[in-house]
Amino acid sequence: MQHRAVLFNFIRLSRLALATLAGGLVVAASISVNAEVVKSTALTKPITTAHTTTIPKRYTIEQFMATTSLGGASFSADEKRVLFHSNQSGIFNAYTLPITGGTPQPLTQSVLDTTYSVSFFPNDDRILFSRDKGGDENSHLYVRELNGAEKDLTPGDKVKASFFAWHPDGITFYVSSNERDAKFFDLYRFDAKTYARSMIYKNDQAYALAAISRDEKWIALNKTNTSLDSDIYLFDVAKNETKHLTPHTGAITFNAATFDPASARLFFLSNEGSEFTGLRTYDLASGNIKAHEKADWDVVYTYFSQDGRFRVTGVNQDGSTAIQIVEGAAEKPVALPKLPGGEIRGVSFSRSGKRMAFYLNGDRSPSNLFIYDFISKKVSQLTQSLSKKINSADLVEAQVVRFKSFDGMVIPSIYYKPHEASANHKVPAVVYVHGGPGGQTTRGYSAQIQYLVNHGYAVLGINNRGSTGYGKTFFAADDRKHGREPLWDCVEAKTFLASLGYIDPERIGIMGGSYGGYMTLAALAFRPEAFKVGVDIFGVSNWLRTLESIPPYWESIRKSLYEEIGDPVKDKDMLIAVSPLFHAKEIRRPLLVIQGANDPRVIKPESDEIVEAVKKNGVPVEYVVFPDEGHGFSKKKNQMEANQKILEFLDRYLKKG
Repeated sequence: MQHRAVLFNFIRLSRLALATLAGGLVVAASISVNAEVVKSTALTKPITTAHTTTIPKRYTIEQFMATTSLGGASFSADEKRVLFHSNQSGIFNAYTLPITGGTPQPLTQSVLDTTYSVSFFPNDDRILFSRDKGGDENSHLYVRELNGAEKDLTPGDKVKASFFAWHPDGITFYVSSNERDAKFFDLYRFDAKTYARSMIYKNDQAYALAAISRDEKWIALNKTNTSLDSDIYLFDVAKNETKHLTPHTGAITFNAATFDPASARLFFLSNEGSEFTGLRTYDLASGNIKAHEKADWDVVYTYFSQDGRFRVTGVNQDGSTAIQIVEGAAEKPVALPKLPGGEIRGVSFSRSGKRMAFYLNGDRSPSNLFIYDFISKKVSQLTQSLSKKINSADLVEAQVVRFKSFDGMVIPSIYYKPHEASANHKVPAVVYVHGGPGGQTTRGYSAQIQYLVNHGYAVLGINNRGSTGYGKTFFAADDRKHGREPLWDCVEAKTFLASLGYIDPERIGIMGGSYGGYMTLAALAFRPEAFKVGVDIFGVSNWLRTLESIPPYWESIRKSLYEEIGDPVKDKDMLIAVSPLFHAKEIRRPLLVIQGANDPRVIKPESDEIVEAVKKNGVPVEYVVFPDEGHGFSKKKNQMEANQKILEFLDRYLKKG
């Protein structure tokens, strides 16, 4: 089910986009330590506490933004340093740290464009990093030479390129790029010394590049059919032939994950015959398929260490992701180091396999970089990301809660209760809608949410029907129902909050980004009586325009997108019916809209036009546009302004209004 969450990443406020707005970075691989797993669908409410009113120290947005966001981890060739990216300067740049700790040393010093680290070169101190321009998402791959000079390896105005993998010998690496045809990503092999390149796979069928075998004989490809159905194809490099590995009937997802170190098996994910996604293998010689791992939840990823010694698997468990690391051909379970509560994220291994880098992230603690030595069994924390001016005791732990919606469907959510909330001190609340449609609100640090809760707002991160992580039936329950049933779940969330006894039922608002921004606008337009205010962060207001304006490199998911939401030609009337812009006259509650001018997913006219339309209703409308951001705000100054504007708006129209 992770498949559709990735598929709709272009219109969702993904956890990454949310975190870059909120001042905390959530990396793609997310794994959990000592997470409580709720396996039943029994309704759960927040854990009750004493009825005393305890008002925590209030922190300013400047203090929250003093927190440092980190991500990425790659060991140097001598395994004495680790490469990562950090926004400690106010914008993300690449840094290194000794594995023994110390002061981060910047390797890039961009002041305009966000820079993300990719990898050290395996045999020297050059690094690869990526950078786009102002959030336009046309990322290029760069190399930083030993003398500090930067070289764009993938130049071109409209080119979108990404690092794909290193060859095990470290002499070559692979890059995906759409420079030949904007619709398709081809795969190139680069010489690590000269940067000379050659195309090894020409993509004319809108496949998604998934994995390349270590012997370079095979390339695994994913093909999206619909949001609930996908296939795997296998490209034989020598024969220049493509084979369909997963012919099937019905809606089943098949997604290639990785090849084993011996280039003998392909590991892939599938929900065939199950509500949840399991891990399977395909034998490249015989064609035999075997079940390898399954869980009571979705297996969301698996990958091997560089030396092939370790394999990491992640399972999405009720808003957290638990991992297992196994070693060797016998797959002996590896004991993880004892750590404080939270989730391990972004695991990577040194080339020798002697050390592991990872991030530890908790509800009250942003990601910190750790190193674990497999030989000495020593674990070292290299960073302290939370602002020294913030006492983590003043922040709150998230809770997994459930409530029944209008039709009896159980809706899981992540809930944050302010310390001061009690029957004698009722607080306002916000229903917080994730991006998607197929996204998920998960546990973990969010400066934005903690900032709101610290200032007295309860926050319910709703996983409305259609969210990832709760089985394929729940996942499919929103198909072509956008603006209706998923929205009604949000309205029922308001009822749930009001039932807690310490939430003021007259002071409940709704907010979200991307698809969550659409849900905010839909709530104000289609259920105008439900919420007192709305905060729309680059949300879709006109589905016709959004579907017609998708970038050419989304060609591989165009059909699936139309199946999920609607075809802008065949389903024009339906899309007009569920687009808030065409019903803006119904919006009568205060609205805040925040937009990045360079957003390629939900373009600026989506926000421009809804703002102008709602202003005609004579209701308060505030509009904030960042000229140097895209879909998610990566610069601290913009995060600070956006979150300050949100709190001021909520204080004005929800808390005091």
